[in-house]
Amino acid sequence: MPSFSYVAREAASGREIRNVIEANTEQEAIAGLLGRNLLVVTIQEASGKKGKAAGGAVPLSDLVMFTRQLATMIDAGIAIVGALQGLAEQTDNKIMRDVIRDICARVEAGDNFSAALMKHPKTFERLYYCMVDAGEKGGLLAEILARLATYLENTMRLRKKVKSAMMYPTIVTLVAITITCFLLIKVVPTFGEIFSGFGAKLPAPTQFLIDLSGWMQKWWWVVLIASGAVIYAWLAFIKTKVGEEFWDKNRIRLPIFGHIAHKICLARFARTLASLIRSGVPILEVLNITANVVGNVVMEKAIRVAMSDIEKGDGISASLGRHPVFPVMIIRMLSAGEQTGKIDAMLERVANFLDDEIETILGGLTSLIEPLLIVFLGVVVGGIVIAMFLPIFKMSEIISPPGR
Repeated sequence: MPSFSYVAREAASGREIRNVIEANTEQEAIAGLLGRNLLVVTIQEASGKKGKAAGGAVPLSDLVMFTRQLATMIDAGIAIVGALQGLAEQTDNKIMRDVIRDICARVEAGDNFSAALMKHPKTFERLYYCMVDAGEKGGLLAEILARLATYLENTMRLRKKVKSAMMYPTIVTLVAITITCFLLIKVVPTFGEIFSGFGAKLPAPTQFLIDLSGWMQKWWWVVLIASGAVIYAWLAFIKTKVGEEFWDKNRIRLPIFGHIAHKICLARFARTLASLIRSGVPILEVLNITANVVGNVVMEKAIRVAMSDIEKGDGISASLGRHPVFPVMIIRMLSAGEQTGKIDAMLERVANFLDDEIETILGGLTSLIEPLLIVFLGVVVGGIVIAMFLPIFKMSEIISPPGR
């Protein structure tokens, strides 16, 4: 069925509305709009159809804002179509605006809100539309959207903490590599030309740097290509099934950083599980969604094995407790939640505790890394400088060696 883009005004308020409607003909589309008390200003057939999902991935910050504002508008009594139209008009992100308009058109055509969200998997992950579906069925859409917004805000805050903690060491490391390459390619050759006129044997560190500099000047392009090839090969490898499993299995075993990565996955697991259980999603569907979004293949496999045990009648804590990837603390909190009927509250506490612990570790790591990187930078640059000045310190021995 063709789609028609239109600009119309509400008969009562005069508010301008821009959206898409499906109809067999343009006259049928105009009649449909008039039936909604909309006065058509312009209308034309759209190039795409409703069945073709628009847009793609959007920044998490835009998704958080959309969810929070939609929850507030629905809680205030605004109809979902009107809320979506208002959000589409005010958003600055073109992809998000197109996605919202497509969802609005689908809802106007009779689709459920959750079904319309499913048409945009790059924008809304399974967790999102499953919670919305539970909210629609339970008549708690505004409350569920508010929980979703809180969940996404916590996720975004954790990502920002990790990125900000990793930003400083990454920049300092890149600066150290850049300075080292500059010294080797531009500065060291100048000293090498000066020292070559002495006609004497140079100190070992100085000679090594001069040889390394000469090799770098000749083969720098090999180093660049080889480095790019190694990085590309590694990224391609971890995108494969075997590579992803290998990386996920070993990265949580790395010292310090593996500990942080493990806790981040556990926090995501606990918060997702708590949000879905609180929203009334069936437990097996909860675990299936959690396995998809947990972000670690090892944990995903453990959750799917636990699903089979739960289907046979085992409890959640007993099923997950058989897998060492889940710490004893989480299993005990889950067990206590099962006994009291407050699994969601217990998991929320676990997620908050893990978030605080991650923040503490990242803060301590940042404080520790800063002096270590300064020492590293000083050793690398200072070592090159000292090696270059060694012949000057031993100038008398080089110019007039013993026995001459």
